[in-house]
Amino acid sequence: MFKIVNLFIATLLTISFNEIAQAESTTSLTVVVNGIRNQTGEICMRVYNSEKGFPNNSKSEVKSGCTKITGNSIKQVFSGLKPGNYAVAVVDDQNGDRKLNKDFFGIPEEGFGISRNPIVSISTGTPKFRNASLKVDKNTTINIFLKYSLDP
Repeated sequence: MFKIVNLFIATLLTISFNEIAQAESTTSLTVVVNGIRNQTGEICMRVYNSEKGFPNNSKSEVKSGCTKITGNSIKQVFSGLKPGNYAVAVVDDQNGDRKLNKDFFGIPEEGFGISRNPIVSISTGTPKFRNASLKVDKNTTINIFLKYSLDP
């Protein structure tokens, strides 16, 4: 009887340790968007974990969300992310289409922002994932400042 109880306890411990070892750690990314000029519409964000589709394609994001504008800044938390490198694209969506509208020349017509706040100009073009990404390994907070025109 003693051997059966020990075997049962050992089996339970093995199962518990396997579940702990197989549980993936997750983290959260808090995005604070500053410099909002409009008091209507939504601020929409997309979180990417690779260059694919960054920053314009909504089909390749790992997380996304829109928040009603209530002031000059907003905060949104993306939880359940695996530790790794992420980049965020933000749009001040004034017409409700949840994308960055551009003119005939490809110049943004709505406010926009990119993680790490890179320079965005005609000469630099659209930022690359590697220049906008940051390591997220715990609960991380970033600040993104909206731009309403290209940088000089």
